[in-house]
Amino acid sequence: MDKNKGHVSIWCIVSLTSIPLIMTLGNSMLIPVLPILEDKVGITSFQSSMIITSYSVAAIFLIPVAGYLSDRFGRKIVILPSLILALIGGLIAGFASWKMDDPYTMIIIGRIIQGIGAAGAMPIVLPLVGDLYQDDDEKISSTLGIIETSNTFGKVLSPILGSVFAAILWFLPFFSISALSLISIALIFFFVKVPKDKDEPLKFKEFIRNTKEVFKDEGKWLYTVFLNGVLVMLILFSMLFFLSENLEKVHDITGIKKGFVLAIPLLLLCISSYISGRKIKGDLSRMKKIIVASLIAMSISIAFVGFTSKKLILLLIVTSIVGIAIGALLPALDTIITDNIRKELRGTVSSFYSSARFIGVAAGPPIMSLVMKNHLNTSYITAGILGLILLLFVLKFIKVDEIGKSKESA
Repeated sequence: MDKNKGHVSIWCIVSLTSIPLIMTLGNSMLIPVLPILEDKVGITSFQSSMIITSYSVAAIFLIPVAGYLSDRFGRKIVILPSLILALIGGLIAGFASWKMDDPYTMIIIGRIIQGIGAAGAMPIVLPLVGDLYQDDDEKISSTLGIIETSNTFGKVLSPILGSVFAAILWFLPFFSISALSLISIALIFFFVKVPKDKDEPLKFKEFIRNTKEVFKDEGKWLYTVFLNGVLVMLILFSMLFFLSENLEKVHDITGIKKGFVLAIPLLLLCISSYISGRKIKGDLSRMKKIIVASLIAMSISIAFVGFTSKKLILLLIVTSIVGIAIGALLPALDTIITDNIRKELRGTVSSFYSSARFIGVAAGPPIMSLVMKNHLNTSYITAGILGLILLLFVLKFIKVDEIGKSKESA
């Protein structure tokens, strides 16, 4: 943050966007490498899937702790050690793969450490944006759109970079995560200047009491946003898992070419996130309209994924529509959380939202692997129905004139 009050430098924004970009690459980049890992390490497909799951599960349980610590001691104080843990985790997994005859256990340990690092880095970016812009609604929503775009751009790059790195050295993706984490550490250290909080941090008992009050006063719309986060990421990652399998087994598209095809719906999701973040401008009424329209588009289009699975062009059109809908939805969900919870509780509440999203990330691929052989169409239709049920929740519980009462009364 520059000396001029309220002005956030371009380098500060670039530094913040590096965190979701790198943390997303840290997980998604390994997906195209898993078959190679199975062969080189001598493990089963289930064991290889745990390399992804161990990262997400560690993050799910520790994100709320990181959120509280960031509210209590400061965002940057939590983010920097977390990025260092992500770097160390990558080195452990990389060196184990390189030097050990039986590296699987150490790879899992490295991935758990990376997940702990992710828990203390990526979710803290959301409340940090709110702190930097000091409740300037329009700038917060615009920047969160950029943050969400960076997150999505990581998903676009992941299958391509993972395939390229693995083609050089099969364990290189582990080391690349550490190198990228080091870059992010330097950017955050030098360019992110968090405004000093003049207020004393809440004592633990007072913090617990205030958190309970927030969920009591704002619980209906908060839980609705959390459920949206779970379902959206569940749909996205289950769809990407299915699309990856389908492209290879049905359409005979493999390697880097498959990575570029997978990137099509993700690229549109990325563009949609950026546009949505720019259009929201802190307007709650507009956020709700975007959420409603996105849920309708996502719920209808996702039901057709299974029916178009053998027709590549139609499949890419349908998954792209899903991607556009999710891309528009995510910045609205991020902003409605970040901008309507008072500062001393912002990190904690947004961390619960981030945990909800990680639940969807962790659950999507294994659920899809169980249902796609015999219940593909049924599962996607069910996802569409769940989306429409959540739409009813949004219409009933996200009331523009009532959201943020606890913030205003503080």
